[in-house]
Amino acid sequence: MADRSTAAVDVADTSGEEPLTAKAGASTGDGKSRERDTAPQSTEETDRAGSSATVSAPELHSGHKLARRYRLEECLTRLDGFSSWRAVDEKLRRAVGVHLLPAEHPRARSVLAAARSAALLGDPRFVQVLDAVEEDEIVYVVHEWLPDATELTALLASGPLEAHDVYQLAQQISQAMAAAHREGLSHLRLNPGAVLRTSTGQWRVRGLAVNAALRGIDVDSPQRTDTEAIGALLYAALTQRWPYEDDAYGLSGLPKGMGLIAPDQVRAGVHRGLSELAMRALVNDGSTASRQESPCTTPDELVRAIAEMPRIRPPEPVFTAPPEYQRTSYQQGSYGRPAPRTAQTAPVVVPPPPLQTRTGKVLKWGVAALLIAALGLGSWQLADALMERDAPKQPETSQPADTTDEKPKIATRKITGAAEYAPDGSPQNADSVGNTYDGDSSTYWRSRSFVDGPRLAPYKQGVGIVYDLGAEKDVSAASIGLRYAGDRTTVELYAADSMSSGTPVGSMKKIGTTTTQSTTAKVDGKEAVTTRYVVVWLTHVPQAPGDQYSGSGYKQAITDVKLRG
Repeated sequence: MADRSTAAVDVADTSGEEPLTAKAGASTGDGKSRERDTAPQSTEETDRAGSSATVSAPELHSGHKLARRYRLEECLTRLDGFSSWRAVDEKLRRAVGVHLLPAEHPRARSVLAAARSAALLGDPRFVQVLDAVEEDEIVYVVHEWLPDATELTALLASGPLEAHDVYQLAQQISQAMAAAHREGLSHLRLNPGAVLRTSTGQWRVRGLAVNAALRGIDVDSPQRTDTEAIGALLYAALTQRWPYEDDAYGLSGLPKGMGLIAPDQVRAGVHRGLSELAMRALVNDGSTASRQESPCTTPDELVRAIAEMPRIRPPEPVFTAPPEYQRTSYQQGSYGRPAPRTAQTAPVVVPPPPLQTRTGKVLKWGVAALLIAALGLGSWQLADALMERDAPKQPETSQPADTTDEKPKIATRKITGAAEYAPDGSPQNADSVGNTYDGDSSTYWRSRSFVDGPRLAPYKQGVGIVYDLGAEKDVSAASIGLRYAGDRTTVELYAADSMSSGTPVGSMKKIGTTTTQSTTAKVDGKEAVTTRYVVVWLTHVPQAPGDQYSGSGYKQAITDVKLRG
């Protein structure tokens, strides 16, 4: 696996450590989500932090006005001698964001220069810098506030993005960063908290040059740093995982010791082209994790790589059925005119008592006649039945029953023993396999909890149990009781040669397979297989909550197994 650059480590480690659920619960417009930064991680950043430790952030409060125009509303960040605020531009009557730091701060000059350079870019794909001023021993930078935008961290709280959304993210962010680098500007802190999606589906980047200047970040290869950061964004959007071992931005990192693996190996169903694109941007040392494509080291190269990809179309819209037409009635000639109001209430006509009208009397006599006819017919049928009972019975000739349409009954096979089938040498819960055929649905065998799913591969090919029938018998079906319902459980049935786990399932004869979302799985094979040993093999398991004896994650438990011939 390729090594990531030092700059990418800084991007991964120095910001965004707040849990994703906390960020999802907060407002997520530009500057709305409170940014929490840990202490700088690199030596260079640590030196800068130490030099500015004696400079405290300006002691301002809500309601304070800058330039008699920008009224501070809420402090969002107070870190390393500077603070960030949500404010109101009273002149234009709109919300803005403001960064504040003392004029004697060692990074004040670089912040002003970065803000003014970013303001000159004028690219609408970036959150615009509106003002950069030094006044009354204070340096402040005013930028746009996007009330309709949502951070990528909040979007990933509910799961990975659709392939079309990730394609748009890659295309728009890489084009924006390529334009910025052509003007000599870099970001250096491009992370899920710095990327926003507006209500119209456009992606915007905030903090160009300014965020890095506020924290004193400088690298030798800014284009490579921003390109690898875009790769990390694509990786997170495809898998809902951070592409390094450490957790960041509320996302879980990759398992320890596995190195950098492609997104389509982390989660099933990931678009292959986007997975390769993320790897080309992430890996920049000349290799691309067994892929043949060359790595992308600049945003321009990433833009060209995206242009060579087939365009990913948006998913088909789902149309809901229109509401049933409600017919309305109105008087002819009065449509569109109010009905005349009467001064007095019209008298209410009281209907006569039931069956007292002429029609009611006719119905009453008709019903009486029907009752008399029914009584007479019943008496005649009763008499006819009594006469038939007293008549001598004729002997009946017996006819053989036609059994050509009867289906043969499927016999349940008795299970005499069982053992856990673990070809990788790592059993799940070997002591409880007997609970799956003891006739008690309250007892069960349960697998461990896995981080990813429903498909267990590539970390584990599957989990299962091998059953002994005592002698060779025909097996064509199985009924399996499960403990957890959910996304899906896939069960495969195999005929084995022994109780040993040394034989891989690929060399066994497959009886049948099924996929279910409920707590019952029924496997029906095309034909019966004669065998003594049967393997029940689970390759996909649903996500289930934790309990007293098992943590939450992707797992499954088997309560009852019935094998039939």
